[in-house]
Amino acid sequence: MTSASGTTAGWWPTNLFGYIVEQKLGEGAASTIWSVKDPKTKQLLVLKHVLRKTDKDMRYIEQLKTEYAVSKDFTHPVLRKSLDLKFSRNLFRRITAAALFQEYFNGLPLHLQPPKSLPEVLSTFIPVAKGLDSLHYQGYVHCDLKPSNILTNDKGEVKIIDFGQAAKIATVKERIQGTPDFIAPEQVEKRPVTVRTDVFNLGATLYWAVSKHKIPTLYNIKKSKRDSLRDEHIKPPTHYNPDLPEAFSDLIMDCVRLDPTERPRSMGEVAAGLESLLKVV
Repeated sequence: MTSASGTTAGWWPTNLFGYIVEQKLGEGAASTIWSVKDPKTKQLLVLKHVLRKTDKDMRYIEQLKTEYAVSKDFTHPVLRKSLDLKFSRNLFRRITAAALFQEYFNGLPLHLQPPKSLPEVLSTFIPVAKGLDSLHYQGYVHCDLKPSNILTNDKGEVKIIDFGQAAKIATVKERIQGTPDFIAPEQVEKRPVTVRTDVFNLGATLYWAVSKHKIPTLYNIKKSKRDSLRDEHIKPPTHYNPDLPEAFSDLIMDCVRLDPTERPRSMGEVAAGLESLLKVV
């Protein structure tokens, strides 16, 4: 990890940490995502940039540190690999900005480019499940799988992004982290996260992909109703999409069971189920 600084012209930076800014790709929690070019090699990279405007912004810089630590050793093609983490510091060595450099992938997130058919849904989520299985093999849980963290392109390639909330298996987080419409019950209740936490997140994302609806979670319903939420309160995706094969609906419902022990045991098991479905649709 090295220190560097960037210059800006107006609101649009032309150079960040010595790299030429090509395009703004999006925004996240206190971060801006850019495509940048290495002036020497001309290689395109993704730069996730966080400015420390207040002390509260340090949590987002810590997330960049987490993402770098988790993803710098990735070898699976579906997991976006981080390449470097750089900091800007003031005269007192206080961090004022951070930049995470990652491999470039020319694609769009699922919420902007949703799958158009059942075979396309399966062809997208099979590699997602296999990529997460590889992440779990490394001992980590993603903890925030959702449509905006899955990219696809016109070649049918898939990339999972954003590992800032990732944690080692069996971690108990000090605060609730996740996205309300896709978060698992154990995340809301601050219980240990496991591979089955990602199974829930993936199941909730699949539910959205096939039904265009989102499931009730312990985070997106009223607090007064949390204790009464049951599996049977989640309508099967066939309720919204009657053409969905029953076996596919059942697999999704198994993934979003409120009790983690009732979900599939691994992402490998989920991937195998999805592959079986692809053979018959």
